[in-house]
This record gives sequence, structure tokens and C-alpha cells, in this order.
Amino acid sequence: MALPALATLDELAAWMQRERDELPSSAALVLDTASAVVRSEARQRFTRGTTTVALAPRGQVVSLPQRPVVSVELVRAGGRALRPDEFRVWRDQLWLGSLGFGPVVVTYTHGYGDVPADVRAIVLTLAGRVLTNPSDLRQESVGSVSVTYAAETIGASLAPIERDQLARYRPRAAVVQLGKGPPW
Repeated sequence: MALPALATLDELAAWMQRERDELPSSAALVLDTASAVVRSEARQRFTRGTTTVALAPRGQVVSLPQRPVVSVELVRAGGRALRPDEFRVWRDQLWLGSLGFGPVVVTYTHGYGDVPADVRAIVLTLAGRVLTNPSDLRQESVGSVSVTYAAETIGASLAPIERDQLARYRPRAAVVQLGKGPPW
């Protein structure tokens, strides 16, 4: 299933200070590609969805990879569905209490109601760069006019600052404190 772009054509046109009908016919493809690049870097889908994953707990904790966690519909461990009183959800973690299980299968809903503004800005900036410099030119001269593009404008790749901005969305490693229970 293809995920929707993280920004719209209208937003891209406004970002590039153009009318929508001035955008090239490839604009939708470029937005889809920019969205895929951002999702890959952040390892997040951002849009709301439901996922089923099989995970190995670390101690009593399972870290759910897609955030933010909206709800947990089903937790299966030890060959059975757990009752809601046998686990707790805290942020992007599922606490299994004192139950000792192997692999856990979780069905949960995750994602943002609206794409975060900083993520949308990165998608729009990347798409704008690709549309502004579709031939991946480094420098272009016509008569006495010369234009030099920054290295970041070449190809559908993220600038280092954009990678840094997306780092906060990447799944974190689970840290488990021995002898401590859930924080509630």
C-alpha cells in the first residue's frame, strides 16, 4: 500500500511562491519521492495508520517502532491474547508487567493527525530543490549570467541539517532500569 505524500500540491505551490498550474506535471511524483526520502531517514510513516508487528521484549518492555502511539488494539504473547490489565502503554512503550514472554505481536494505531510542520517543511524544501534544479546542474551560464547551485540541490537527497532535524523522530533504543516498574 502506497503511503500518501506528506504535503499537498497546493502547499508545494505556495512554498515555491507559484500558482498550482505553474507546477510541472512531475510535481506529484516529486512530492511522493521527497516524502519517501523523509520517511526513510526518520524511519517513521508520520501519517495515521494501524500496524501489526512482532517484537522481542527487553525485559518487561516492548518499544513500538511507529510513533506516536494512539492506541493498542491487540497484544499476543505466549500463544494468547493478553487482557488489557496485563499490559500498559506509556508513550511508545508497552510494559508487560511481571509476565515473562518471548516474542510479542502487537496491533496498534500510530501516527499524527496532521504531519508535523517541521517534517512538512523538509518535504516541501526537498521537493522545491528537485523541481528548481531537475537536471542536477552544479553550475549554469548563459551569456554573462551565471548560476551556481549548492551541493544540497543536486539529487533528491537531504542536507545534513535536515537529517539532524529528522533524528528526533527516529525510534529510540529501549532503556530498561532493573528493579523498577512502570512509571505510573
